[in-house]
Amino acid sequence: MKIQLLSEGSPPPYSLLLLADPSKELIDNYLQAGECYIGKIETAIVGVLVLIPVEGKALEIKNIAIDPNFQGKGHGKQLLRFAEKIAKQQAYQSLLIGTGNSSVGQLALYQKMGFEMDHLKKNFFIENYEEPIVEIGIVCIHMVMFIKN
Repeated sequence: MKIQLLSEGSPPPYSLLLLADPSKELIDNYLQAGECYIGKIETAIVGVLVLIPVEGKALEIKNIAIDPNFQGKGHGKQLLRFAEKIAKQQAYQSLLIGTGNSSVGQLALYQKMGFEMDHLKKNFFIENYEEPIVEIGIVCIHMVMFIKN
């Protein structure tokens, strides 16, 4: 997979962005504040990554998603490693990523990739989303934040 910055004026890959975040409004807000990278295989966009600088010397992965047809092939890990590379190149001291308490696969992946649980944003999904989010029968309530230094 080749990873590149989304070209100026190109439409964001909403079908992928919405896999990781069901709120187009929130997506539009953080797209304005950050940089959107796409992962391509030949001409198909199969992955997306949005990076945003946050307070202090941290870079946050605000959205990361892989097309379901390409999941389980290491592309998500490739995007995470790419984010780490960008953070180091731009002299950030840490890389942050958050996911829902119900996102079991992501909770495991981020820890396997060396991220450590840092803090909880209590009631994040209840306060920021109109519709409840339920994954594998678990209601998504809190945002679990991870850090990698």
